[in-house]
Amino acid sequence: MSTSPAKASSGERLADWADGRLGIHTFGRKYLRKIFPDHWSFMLGEICLYSFIVLIITGVYLTLFFHPSMNEVVYHGSYAPLNGIRMSEAYASTLDISFEVRGGLLIRQIHHWSALIFIAGMFVHMMRHFFTGSFRKPRELNWLFGWLLLFIGIFEGLLGYSLPDDLLSGTGMRFVDSAIISTPVIGTYLSFFLFGGEFPGHEVIPRFYSLHILLLPGIMLALVVVHLILVFYHKHTQWPGPGRTEQNVVGAPLMPVYVAKAGGFFFLVSGVLTVVAAIASINPVWLYGPYRPDQVSTGAQPDWYLGFAEGLIRVMPGWEINIWGHTLALGILIPLGLFPLILAAIGAYPFIEAWVTGDKREHHLLDRPRNRPVRTALGTAWISLYLVMLVGGGNDLWATHFHLSVNSITWAIRIGFFVVPVAVFIATKRICLGLQRRDRDLVLHGRETGIVKRLPHGEFVELHEPLSPTQLHRLTAHEQPAPLELPAATDAHGVRRRVSRRERLRARLSRGLYGEGTQIPKPTGSPELDSSHDSRDSVER
Repeated sequence: MSTSPAKASSGERLADWADGRLGIHTFGRKYLRKIFPDHWSFMLGEICLYSFIVLIITGVYLTLFFHPSMNEVVYHGSYAPLNGIRMSEAYASTLDISFEVRGGLLIRQIHHWSALIFIAGMFVHMMRHFFTGSFRKPRELNWLFGWLLLFIGIFEGLLGYSLPDDLLSGTGMRFVDSAIISTPVIGTYLSFFLFGGEFPGHEVIPRFYSLHILLLPGIMLALVVVHLILVFYHKHTQWPGPGRTEQNVVGAPLMPVYVAKAGGFFFLVSGVLTVVAAIASINPVWLYGPYRPDQVSTGAQPDWYLGFAEGLIRVMPGWEINIWGHTLALGILIPLGLFPLILAAIGAYPFIEAWVTGDKREHHLLDRPRNRPVRTALGTAWISLYLVMLVGGGNDLWATHFHLSVNSITWAIRIGFFVVPVAVFIATKRICLGLQRRDRDLVLHGRETGIVKRLPHGEFVELHEPLSPTQLHRLTAHEQPAPLELPAATDAHGVRRRVSRRERLRARLSRGLYGEGTQIPKPTGSPELDSSHDSRDSVER
């Protein structure tokens, strides 16, 4: 008796139809089982992604109620202190969102806190990549995409911060207008184009609104997608350890383990943002009042990520020079030039290091920051410079809160701009070398147990416990590259070889990264380790 094959279910037929046209089965088999390493530092990128998603969701909600217009209206709403006051429609709609729309104030605050966390997360995420060397080949382009996200995110935050048209954001716009006007030749034209006439004009809010909700978010969303695609394509970096090589990844699969963890972490980040927004007020625009060009809000401070730029301008001397009948405001031009240059140095660093070291290999294992003292010191010096200028951006608040002279604070920041990064660089490098020496002692002599033993001849010694193979591998697996050397002064025929300035500079920088005084030699082989273990065993016996 013949039996007919069982009829496929509707779900199986649908899956077969989709796979024949979209290749879903092949795609899923290849990528849904992709391995991701498990380490807490990898969650920093997820914080950026999830806060960006919260930004988009809350931003869409706010666009339903915000009116990006500078037309003046008389306010008659729930906030009694401003009733009867003339203000722009943008400011009036912001008040309505805060007091009239159900949940509007909470959504506004979630949106603002998400922006702060998003940029802070990108900053810390990039520093993690910098200190661990994960920007090396083949991830240079992905580093650039992340850097562009940070750069665009800063300006996206500036635009969103300016939309309510309150007195605080208007003071910030006056700052932006002054910076634009100081640009030689084209400054006034740019200002008139941006503001639709003489500051404050009548067009800046609608133009900022279009950039804020359409152009810049679209670019950022595209960069996020490309960034994630490259993470999948290049595979994830991992910390060195037993069984971990440049060719494999040790961890958990994307489905179901990583997806379950990522989903839970998304709700955790969203919940924390909501709780912070609910209990910590931020940007209470109703206290500032509507913007008036003849008024300035006291204690006006931008969001933290722009404090660096404001600090540069606040502490810069008000120098001016006259050239061909034109006045150049160097007190603004020099800081405006330094700000993008310092950010550009971050974006270009992977290519600079690759050129200096001549390293063209692919790297999928991370560096411990202590094993790259010069790079780590450069990163901490940059962070210290940022923090010094952040303090400079609030020099008036430091003066009023601590009853100090604002001039003394300004001069301290000016001196700190040059002194603090150098001091931090030196201190960080010495700390890294000290940690390398400690690792070397651990490998050679083992871990101190705290147990003191008296030898037959009366000497007291502390017993040491040998490290496990895993710990030994972690402390000795890193490379210690040699610096590049200049070619011989003469070639094989005794003819003097010409060495270009470019080659000399490259060799000098390479010595700065990997030359004498930048690395503590690690135990190089088993004889050294065996002799150390034998001597220790003899003492313990």
